[in-house]
Amino acid sequence: KDVGLHRSSTETAETGPDGLICIGKEENIKKSGRITAKINGREIVVFYHEGKFHALDSRCYHEGGPLCRGEIEDINGQACIVCPWHKFKITLETGEGLYEGINPLEPSPKPQWQSKGVKQRIHKVTIDNGNVYVCPPDLSVSFDSDYYAEKYKNGGELAMGK
Repeated sequence: KDVGLHRSSTETAETGPDGLICIGKEENIKKSGRITAKINGREIVVFYHEGKFHALDSRCYHEGGPLCRGEIEDINGQACIVCPWHKFKITLETGEGLYEGINPLEPSPKPQWQSKGVKQRIHKVTIDNGNVYVCPPDLSVSFDSDYYAEKYKNGGELAMGK
């Protein structure tokens, strides 16, 4: 499998249980908080946040911004990665894009967080024997982030352009 690690060069990739791809040691990812890896040329980022691992395409669905460089914010009790390019907010748990909007029909409209739907591909994470594994993506279902995942497939961090 084509797996390249950006933050933790001492990790070795291997195929684990059920064809999962090992992207690193649990303790190392917990320490760093995140790691970027390539699975079959596709760049993904794995975050460790508040006791949970989350994996998603590393390129933002909006214009391909590097989510691996974003900050994590809590929005209405949901952990969200904020794209460093245009501040788009994406839930770590589901890949939903969030925005603040108002309902003009309300007597005193106040901005509220709303979902744009699932925009970012998330990847299932499994922990086994101290290793963190990511499930290869099911490409039979498409997501907005697929366009940028494909566009940056072989360049990753080196092909950012901004």
